[in-house]
Amino acid sequence: MVSISSNRLGAVISGQSLMAIFSAMIMALVVALSPAAQAHHEETPDTALRVLVDDLAKGKLKKRLNKVKALAATEDARVVPVLKALQAGTLFYKRSDKKVFMTAKAADGQYQLTDPLNGSDQGVVGKRSLKKVKTNNRIRREIAGMIAQLTLFSSDEETRRTAAAQMAEKASAADLPLLVRALTLEKNDDIRALLEQARAAAILAAADAGQADKLAAIDLLARSGGARALARLTPAMSDTDAIVADRAKGAVAAINKELAFRDTIQSIWYGISLGSVLLLAAIGLAITFGVMGVINMAHGEMVMLGAYTTFVVQTLILSSAPALAPYALAFALPAAFLVSGTVGLLLERGVIRFLYGRPLETLLATWGVSLVLQQLVRSLFGPTNKEVSNPSWMSGAFDLMGLTITYNRLWIVLFALAVFLVLLVVLKRTSFGLKMRAVTQNRGMAASMGIRTPWVDALTFALGSGIAGMAGVALSQIDNVSPNLGQNYIIDSFMVVVFGGVGNLWGTLIGALSLGVANKFLEPFAGAVLAKIVLLVLIILFIQKRPRGLFAQKGRAVEA
Repeated sequence: MVSISSNRLGAVISGQSLMAIFSAMIMALVVALSPAAQAHHEETPDTALRVLVDDLAKGKLKKRLNKVKALAATEDARVVPVLKALQAGTLFYKRSDKKVFMTAKAADGQYQLTDPLNGSDQGVVGKRSLKKVKTNNRIRREIAGMIAQLTLFSSDEETRRTAAAQMAEKASAADLPLLVRALTLEKNDDIRALLEQARAAAILAAADAGQADKLAAIDLLARSGGARALARLTPAMSDTDAIVADRAKGAVAAINKELAFRDTIQSIWYGISLGSVLLLAAIGLAITFGVMGVINMAHGEMVMLGAYTTFVVQTLILSSAPALAPYALAFALPAAFLVSGTVGLLLERGVIRFLYGRPLETLLATWGVSLVLQQLVRSLFGPTNKEVSNPSWMSGAFDLMGLTITYNRLWIVLFALAVFLVLLVVLKRTSFGLKMRAVTQNRGMAASMGIRTPWVDALTFALGSGIAGMAGVALSQIDNVSPNLGQNYIIDSFMVVVFGGVGNLWGTLIGALSLGVANKFLEPFAGAVLAKIVLLVLIILFIQKRPRGLFAQKGRAVEA
């Protein structure tokens, strides 16, 4: 009986123990699956990383670099914003609990706090409750390399491209393992090419690299070319291995030759770009000066009016129809032509028609008009520069075989050529162009044939002024819109017209491009101001030999 009772009691106890254990397991499972437990589990890595971030606020400055290196050694992409904030001087910590935050200035001297890891808003506090995490130039330089390393493994392709380019410029022997790892993971061919250059630079910087590896690295950098490769190859010219040094010297010489050729092509492009601007500014002057013999010192102000018309049109579109902002220039072109053309027509009818045959008085009168127009614009818009933004399709640049071409300059070159061709068609294929040429060649005969020469003069002046206004639209994309805008181009415009040949459009085109290219080749040696003076002297000497310019044209201004 006792034995039976003892067995039953053991069974009951065993059953209760099993139930307790089972219940404990159920409770443990429930707790493990609860959101709090999951959050705790997920926060464990964050907690370790946050400890490293908050540790930046502790200790002296001389120990901060090691703490930054420990933070970067986690290879966590979330570290990058923290390092950038530290580099920029916007990483602060609270005096009360030493917690580190990224900051931005808010109103009334307050600071907006941002969580350094997840970017969440942490409220606004006063400056007195914060203290900056101090750094120095050495730490900033080290951070730049760390950021490049961390971003090599980013999921964003452009981020990796930027990091690879930075590594190609700054890679050291210590970066070799990192670069090898990045190369094994990278699939993009362009980024791989940058990483290969970085690895080659790191090999050349490694004291224990073999001769074969160094020669292969030199050959790779020589093929890539450019200033970056030149900077990494130059130290190799002093390598203790004579074969490596000779190979590096040959590669440097080849790259220098290539860079000199690229610089020449780049200068030619810059000259063409400047020449297209001069063409736009001078082509209207070529018409008025060549056909009418009028020295119009107010021509630059017609350009200025076109630029301000662009500013007004863009402002109106942005305020009333923002969706049309990318097409603002399409509306500004005809508006600028009409505004400047109308002002030119009024100027010819009100002033210039009474001064034909008196060039000195025409010069003085139009100079006075230019001062009046400048002051009028100052009164309406103020003396400060006005901003005219570039549309998206005119922003940025692209690389063409090592030649950097900006979209705004490219479009201005194409626009200048388009204006030139359209004007050429107008003069050669239209009735108005025929009458204009007739008046240019023989005013008396044209009048006897029934051509109303005064109105041809007026419309010609309006056409030249309107084209100057269109030039102002283009110049607003590359220059400051100010009351003095036109004064920057009036002298150059006269130089182009006189050099190319008065009244000859082809001469104006060739003259503008020639002076633009010559100016860009002289600037590196003489400077911008002295280069213009040298060109002016050369043109004066040229005019002594050819008074009518490159392409002489018969007209009133040149008739014997």
